[in-house]
Amino acid sequence: MIDAFGRQGWHCDLVDGREVIQTAFEAHHTKVRLIAQAFPQINALSVVAETPLPLDAAHLASGVELLMRANKQLTLGSFEYDFDRAQLIFRLTNLFEREKFDADIISSMVHCAISEIDRLTPLASTVAATAPDLLDDLSIPLLLEREDLIPPVPGDEEEEEL
Repeated sequence: MIDAFGRQGWHCDLVDGREVIQTAFEAHHTKVRLIAQAFPQINALSVVAETPLPLDAAHLASGVELLMRANKQLTLGSFEYDFDRAQLIFRLTNLFEREKFDADIISSMVHCAISEIDRLTPLASTVAATAPDLLDDLSIPLLLEREDLIPPVPGDEEEEEL
């Protein structure tokens, strides 16, 4: 697992005595803390990305609705909200062939987790910034359809300039 991170040039820290890597990435909209944990007994890898998302009591229901509706659109992984730490979380797990943690798949998992957190951060921030008396007027389904807040795909900016 650590080899896959090294091949990408990603700095990471191995947690002593555990099959866990911790690192952080600067995404388009937010800083993402990432944890990757291997479960060699079952040939699985779990990637967890998280970023702060403070939601007060007035915004909590709308914030959680946003995550639940976003989950309905996903094929891989899922969003969670850590109430105790006020963190937006995206979790993705993959089962690998026997004792073979494919570096390309690990890299894809990391990119996916970061992209999903970065995609939802401005939407969640919109919910958190909405005045409490206007939350009933905020359409979460329509908010999820906004494409103007989606971060650009790396490489697409160059194609558009040509």
